[in-house]
Amino acid sequence: MTKKVVVVGGGWAGSAAALAAKKAGCEVELFERCDMLLGTGLVGGIMRNNGRFTVTEEMIAMGGGELFQIADANSRHKNIEFPGHKHANLYDVSTIEPAVRKALLDAGIKVHLKARVKDITTDGEKITKVIADIFHEEQTIEADGDAFVDVSGTAGPQGNCTKYGNGCAMCVYRCPTFGPRMSIAAKAGIKEMMGEKADGSLGAMSGSCKLHKESLSPEIRERLETTGVCIIPVPANLQKSLSSLGQKACQQYALKEFAENIILLDTGHAKLMTAYYPLDILRQIPGCENARFEDPYAGGIGNSMRYLGMLPRDNTLKVEGLENVFCGGEKAGLLVGHTEAIITGTLAGHNAARYVLGQKTIEIPRSLACGEGIAHVKEKMQTDEGRTKKYTFSGSVLFEHVKSKNMYTTDIEKIKQNVQTANMTDIFAKPVG
Repeated sequence: MTKKVVVVGGGWAGSAAALAAKKAGCEVELFERCDMLLGTGLVGGIMRNNGRFTVTEEMIAMGGGELFQIADANSRHKNIEFPGHKHANLYDVSTIEPAVRKALLDAGIKVHLKARVKDITTDGEKITKVIADIFHEEQTIEADGDAFVDVSGTAGPQGNCTKYGNGCAMCVYRCPTFGPRMSIAAKAGIKEMMGEKADGSLGAMSGSCKLHKESLSPEIRERLETTGVCIIPVPANLQKSLSSLGQKACQQYALKEFAENIILLDTGHAKLMTAYYPLDILRQIPGCENARFEDPYAGGIGNSMRYLGMLPRDNTLKVEGLENVFCGGEKAGLLVGHTEAIITGTLAGHNAARYVLGQKTIEIPRSLACGEGIAHVKEKMQTDEGRTKKYTFSGSVLFEHVKSKNMYTTDIEKIKQNVQTANMTDIFAKPVG
């Protein structure tokens, strides 16, 4: 009898978990509360920058690279640089979700959209079933599973954005429409952890906004579409204070260049690299006189608050306290970014399949940057100081840590050799057992 893995959450991590569990040999059912996959990936776009290049190529060599290859194929710009970041690809936010959805459906994954999981059934330390409401329909769906992956994220509902941020910013999470996330692990009794900022307040703000390109000057639009990047100096009297950068989840952008300039990237939208920017000030900057926010719609006053519901886990990404539940993405800790979500989602989905197929679950060895990042973040989250940091391979403390261990490289052949030496080549590409 075919074993089933149920994935709750359809962001980058959930999509990766579903693909990994399917390739390992399980039937897979995925539940996503919104009408599209990818979550913040719908307005994201930055891949392969800095250490993300290394871990992307590690995952490709380990057989878990489909989503990275889809992002590469949908990139508007490749190998670009902007302050603090090298060799970045920018995927097109208008084409990425249909491409990912097609990959999941082509793989034979059963995808439920507009299906918000609201309840579970349990048997001891196991979850046995999820129960979901279908948006605007008076019906529910129930799905039994042998293992589950909690990739429900850490943002929302709007009450948390009001309590810990500047109010609901009307962002791509769309909590008022599709309802709040629900962690199945928390529903099963596992206590979630909350991230902190340096001042001790809880959570962190999403790190960028999106502007309508058509609301910017023709010169800015041409520069964006030609080079992928536009850096506009901000008059000194309008510059945002450096202290405001500390609110961001994406601490790799907490550099003075991001206070002294408007930095725009072309992802289809004009991606503004700041958590929010008061519209009356933004419109005083040359070329932005008619600027209008695309996401969040209230990007002049705030952004979504995240890292308000992480789970305790081991380095196989099994949730501590539950026997058959794994986690990825932001549920797995203070990891920031699409790349990081794909890595953790892939490992969580693969190990969920290993569990149900009676095989020993695996860790990615710490000799690889992927494995070092997963293990290092778990260690740091045990400390008060560590919980005030955010971790990403693209910058800040995790990138510096990886560089200190001489793991950062853009030499693809060297990366392949490192994966082979770790005995991990194609580990995620093959059926288990």
